Amino acid sequence: MSAVKANQRAYQVDLLTALRNELVDREVIAVLIIDDKDRPCLDVTDSTFRARRVYLHLPFQWFYWGDQHDERVSCLKLFPAADRIAEAARAGWREGEQGELGLDLSRIINAYRS
Repeated sequence: MSAVKANQRAYQVDLLTALRNELVDREVIAVLIIDDKDRPCLDVTDSTFRARRVYLHLPFQWFYWGDQHDERVSCLKLFPAADRIAEAARAGWREGEQGELGLDLSRIINAYRS
């Protein structure tokens, strides 16, 4: 792993850990894990005991837990982000599979390089 990637991963883990601490303070169950794609995330349980994973999208500085517009929040203001995620968990995650943000910036960058 390159130094840049290692620093990005450490930053992700730090922000997710800070978010986990804020969610626990708000009485929301959240556990820091590494998913099957080797990405750090939080496993957050809602009021009906369904789990969703909260990820950090570094290029846009978002915490996200799905692909809908109301399933992401800026990570630049940790307390409002924790409030929003806690509110969503208390209301219950939406039905169905968790969507994944499909934006791959490397493809866009590579398209303009050629």
